[in-house]
Amino acid sequence: MFSFEDYKEIIRIIQSTGRHANYADALGKDKFVIMRHDVEYSVERAYELARVESSMDFISTFFFQWTNNSYNILSRKNLDMIKDMHERGQHIGLHFALNGMTDMNEIRKRIKKEIDILSEMFGFQITEFSIHRPSKDVLRENIKLDGIINAYQDDFFTFAEKVTTETPVQVKYLSDANHIWRYGYPDEENITGYDKVQILTHPFAWCKEGYNNFNNYRSLVQEKYVELINSIDQECKDFGEYRDYFIEKYQR
Repeated sequence: MFSFEDYKEIIRIIQSTGRHANYADALGKDKFVIMRHDVEYSVERAYELARVESSMDFISTFFFQWTNNSYNILSRKNLDMIKDMHERGQHIGLHFALNGMTDMNEIRKRIKKEIDILSEMFGFQITEFSIHRPSKDVLRENIKLDGIINAYQDDFFTFAEKVTTETPVQVKYLSDANHIWRYGYPDEENITGYDKVQILTHPFAWCKEGYNNFNNYRSLVQEKYVELINSIDQECKDFGEYRDYFIEKYQR
């Protein structure tokens, strides 16, 4: 369910509807299907998923965190990948982490500030954001900012205090959070059975092989481990003699 071939099938279904749209295009429309990605641990995996989309002439929105312990959004390598995604037509947005913030006015100011910073650093305008692990208070707030689109605003997301199978929804929301499709799988029935659909994936969960949860985390940790080894090797001239030791140690 999390292989690139599985993802291609989801894209095929979306394309068959003729309702595929980005956030700006979906505003005011009676029918749409939006694909969104919140990037949590790996820019490389987001980049690979974007390449799968490009191979099918498909465009979606990738939201990247500014404050993330797992990747540096402004490293030369990551910045190059993000800019390449943008040049291929993918939409790039901010994945805003609350980091304990609860004051709604301060949250609004911080979102705008981070968007301004990223727009300057990327060299193109950021106009969309999603919220990382949004609280009910934030979802209830239905944050709207001038010239900026919130992936959780009521045009694209239906908030309910307690969601059940009987909850009426204006927008069908499908998410693969924690490697589980909690609100239904994006198959033909769920995608075509609603006028408005927003699909959220987390690129770290997807790979060519389509691993189960454990093996996916195992491969992700290995990728990040090798990334750290290579980063140290590039920066420290005296690390070369130890590099093979650390690589072999992990592979045992």
